[in-house]
Amino acid sequence: MSAAKPGATIQYTMARIGIFMGCLVLVAVLVHFGIVPKGLGGSDAIWTILLALVISAPLSFVLLRKQRDQMSEQIVAKVDRTKAKLEANRSQEDGVTQ
Repeated sequence: MSAAKPGATIQYTMARIGIFMGCLVLVAVLVHFGIVPKGLGGSDAIWTILLALVISAPLSFVLLRKQRDQMSEQIVAKVDRTKAKLEANRSQEDGVTQ
């Protein structure tokens, strides 16, 4: 097992956060310079965050396909190992009780 290598879930999560932060900075700059309209009243921060979320979600979906697949494979492998351990424990218990 490769304990030194970060897990696929951590890599995917960090990449998602990076894409969101990049979108947040871009949207904040666009709002600041008036290229994108400001929110109503004092809702500029909420508007900026929501717009960054809306932009970053499809970008993450397209750009992080490889990382998402790796994460899925890692999770499936872990679930399979856990199932195998549970089955081994059950068969040991069945052997003891018979």
